Amino acid sequence: MTSLPLEYRVAVITGASAGIGAAIARDLVAQGAKVVVNARRLDRLEALVGELGRSRAIAVAGDCSRPEVISRMLDAARDGHGGGVREADLVVINAGRGLGGSVMNSDVTKWQELINTNYVAAALLMREAGNRMLKAVGNRTGPSVVDAPRDIIVIGSVVGKHVSPFSSMYGSTKFAVHGLTEGVRRELGPKGVRITMVAPGFVESEFQGVAGYDPAWFQEVSQRIGPVLSPNDVARTVSFVAQQPPAVHLAEIFLRPTRQDYP
Repeated sequence: MTSLPLEYRVAVITGASAGIGAAIARDLVAQGAKVVVNARRLDRLEALVGELGRSRAIAVAGDCSRPEVISRMLDAARDGHGGGVREADLVVINAGRGLGGSVMNSDVTKWQELINTNYVAAALLMREAGNRMLKAVGNRTGPSVVDAPRDIIVIGSVVGKHVSPFSSMYGSTKFAVHGLTEGVRRELGPKGVRITMVAPGFVESEFQGVAGYDPAWFQEVSQRIGPVLSPNDVARTVSFVAQQPPAVHLAEIFLRPTRQDYP
């Protein structure tokens, strides 16, 4: 069976104001999907919506670790793109933040926000989106539950499996999200909802600057293992996952630059 078009899919993407999230939104719309984009920076979201077209994209600004923001995102997908009845059937949990340093020397005042953004927000969105998708399945069981694709795709990191001592606080939050994703997959997969972990290696974006990583260090790494990934590389992978037939599930994908040896 060939891959499926995305022209009938309704997607929600968090962390979409720049970088990987914005690239995912662009690629999904290019493939025919309609999207709701979320981030804290409304001006960036509005610019993206203007680029994608207001018939294809809706902006919902806010902190995606807050339940009311999650509800607004999913409601906007249903009411704005789904005719008031159809829920989002493709949710991309991309919002995240980095933090340079280890348990021993990273900025402790940033730990709670790191955990809230990278882990708590992901768990809350998995829960709400998963429950809404299950309503579309209803009381059906067995093979009949894979009548249509329903996806929750989580953007993790290779350091979520190979935790580096040099960014162990960040890596540990991604480690937790990897475990959470697998647990939810085992719960929702048999009910017709696919949960996928996409774990990129080094991607060049504004992420490094926001995380406080040393630019000279990142330049050295890029020269050593480059060319590194671009946000578009991750976006194409997300679209590929979503295009699989309903009974086919790509559960975990590690995406590295070819020359990246570790992690």
